[in-house]
Amino acid sequence: MTDMLNTLEQADAQLLLFLNGFHNSYWDYFMMMYSSRFVWIPFYASFLYVMFRNYDWRSTTKCLVAIIAIVVLCDQTTSGLIKPMVERLRPSNTDNPISPMVHIVNNYRGGRYGFPSSHAANAWGMVFFAMYLARNRKLNLFLLAWAIVMAYSRAYMGVHYPGDILVGIFFGALYATLCYYLLAYIDPQGIEQWKTTGRQLHQSWLPITMGSLSVLVMLTVAAFMAATQIDIFFN
Repeated sequence: MTDMLNTLEQADAQLLLFLNGFHNSYWDYFMMMYSSRFVWIPFYASFLYVMFRNYDWRSTTKCLVAIIAIVVLCDQTTSGLIKPMVERLRPSNTDNPISPMVHIVNNYRGGRYGFPSSHAANAWGMVFFAMYLARNRKLNLFLLAWAIVMAYSRAYMGVHYPGDILVGIFFGALYATLCYYLLAYIDPQGIEQWKTTGRQLHQSWLPITMGSLSVLVMLTVAAFMAATQIDIFFN
């Protein structure tokens, strides 16, 4: 059992170094911005607008409560319970022997422990829940792409092993599924309305457009900052 865990840890470290190795100043700036929670406020706001635009306030409020519950459960499980219990050092932590081999972005190292990733849990929890509700192919594909890049940004920045991220995704999926079926039990008619309307969601282009514009702005700002070597801390 110990040998298997050691093998998994070594594979995890090797995969991290591989994913962390694709770096330059341009992508450093971009990934730092992408990983920040605050730059996505317009993206989240566009989702909120579309929700209220397509559904009555009662159904929307129940879904918002479920989303908040998912985020709280993910955060408390990953950061409040498992991280201090497992005490797995982040690869970026200077006490970790692997840290000299890890590319650190803008001197950002995160907290002491990184298993599992709360970033991945929160992002994927929201995405899984949205995909359960809105069976909209274009929107779901965009959300998947957004969450994949979000997960990769954490390995790129050297603050999480891939294993941290995968376990975070697991908890996101778990709590999204539990909250979805609990909501379906409490409000079956509302859930059916969400699924039916979600296939032909009015203004579903808005979150996609807002998210794409946010990425475009980040790409542009990253190019300017890489060219001028401006040092700004985004997280």
